[in-house]
Amino acid sequence: MKTIKTLALFCATAIALTSCSDDNDGGASVDLNSAVLFTTNNSDGNVKAFTFVNSEATSNATFTTATTAADGVYFDSNSNTVVQASRTTFGLQGYTGINVTSGSATATVGVTGSLDMTSPREVAVKGNFYVVADNADADGNDATADGRLFIYEKSGNAFTLRNTITTDFKLWGITFGGSSGNDLFAVVDATGDLAVFTNFLSNTQTSGVAATKRITIGGIVRTHGLT
Repeated sequence: MKTIKTLALFCATAIALTSCSDDNDGGASVDLNSAVLFTTNNSDGNVKAFTFVNSEATSNATFTTATTAADGVYFDSNSNTVVQASRTTFGLQGYTGINVTSGSATATVGVTGSLDMTSPREVAVKGNFYVVADNADADGNDATADGRLFIYEKSGNAFTLRNTITTDFKLWGITFGGSSGNDLFAVVDATGDLAVFTNFLSNTQTSGVAATKRITIGGIVRTHGLT
């Protein structure tokens, strides 16, 4: 049986909508917030967008891509671009001109970069920097646990690899957070642990970097998604 893993983007934008009240007082109109949730999967590589108002999805659209498998996904609301980590090309692909209100369509690749990865998983974004967790064995020795974090910088229509960080544990989900927003939180795959890299983007070398701290979360056997 094939398992389809779906990764959901932490939503990037909210659209203000106005709706008339239907109460008996004929009260003033109220603002409703809607949100768009983007998902991708390792079965067909397409991007799906679900538009929510309150707790229910009101519509969905599928953006067909040439990629046949993907994992991490991110939506840049400033440029209407969906970026996902392709498990077909092993690079980042940015699909431009995304319009969730126009319905399903074929996605157009407008941002590309070098094809460096082996087993890309989650994507975390800070400014123009896109970090991708790669779950593949980094040193060729299956007996040791390791992974890699690929750091790309987006400029115009290109992703440029800045550097690659090797970790001493296998990776899966990643996200930026902390009080400054500059710390990288990373799932330690096959465990219930969470690793924290303080001020992560200050690591500009291509080498191994140890986590600042590692936290065990009781009751979890294996963690994947993180936001």
